[in-house]
Amino acid sequence: MTGTIDARLAELKITLPDAPAPAANYVPFVQSGNLVFVSGQISRDESGFITGKLGKDVDTEAGAAAARTCGLALIAQLRAACDGDLDRLVRVVKLGGFVNCTPRFVEQPQVVNGASDLMVEVFGPEKGAHARAAVGVPALPLGVAVEIEGIFEIA
Repeated sequence: MTGTIDARLAELKITLPDAPAPAANYVPFVQSGNLVFVSGQISRDESGFITGKLGKDVDTEAGAAAARTCGLALIAQLRAACDGDLDRLVRVVKLGGFVNCTPRFVEQPQVVNGASDLMVEVFGPEKGAHARAAVGVPALPLGVAVEIEGIFEIA
């Protein structure tokens, strides 16, 4: 039986990636009570890592697209945490976005919107709207453009 969220993903023609395996000494998610804390997901697509520095060699629109890939990986990790049942989501609580950028770049919120917009698109405004941080940093692992972590409430 297909769940409501799975049907919504199909309607949007969104295929989630496999939940990425951790690249170091950490776990991809931790559940504490009814909260799931998903480790930072880095920007990557079917071609590989999406790298670069915003304000230098990546524009805001491409950065938002990179953030969307992080959002897809977050949802994939959430699906794994929920034993495949995304309908267990009660609410996206918070996203923390990190943007690899030059010191003068100031459009971090527009970049992280790529993931935030995805959450609302997939889960709807009542479950998908969330608190958020969008922070510029001088470097990210493997030179990726964006990394995003998330906190989710589940039933």
